Amino acid sequence: MPELCTERIHHPDPSSFELGRVLRTLGDPLRLAMVRLLSEEGELPSGEIYDRLGLPASTGSHHTKLLREAGITRTRAVGTQRLISLRREDLESCFPGLVELIAGRS
Repeated sequence: MPELCTERIHHPDPSSFELGRVLRTLGDPLRLAMVRLLSEEGELPSGEIYDRLGLPASTGSHHTKLLREAGITRTRAVGTQRLISLRREDLESCFPGLVELIAGRS
């Protein structure tokens, strides 16, 4: 029987979140736009995010990686597609009120 190959995408544990890193990551206008889009729409395929923001895939992928590594987003693989979502609950538990602030709702 063939072995199933599952891709593991690393996400930092909320206990390792650093406010400075989160804020530095969100300091880029493109990444902030990505987070605001995810806040409004929920989980989206990476390609759709890039298309909506007019980003080449290579640029979008770089920014998505930085958001994930800072703990701001979660990426899950479904076949060849990557679905991106905001780690709203994790961020809220570490930094109460931050998500609403960055989403532009406060």
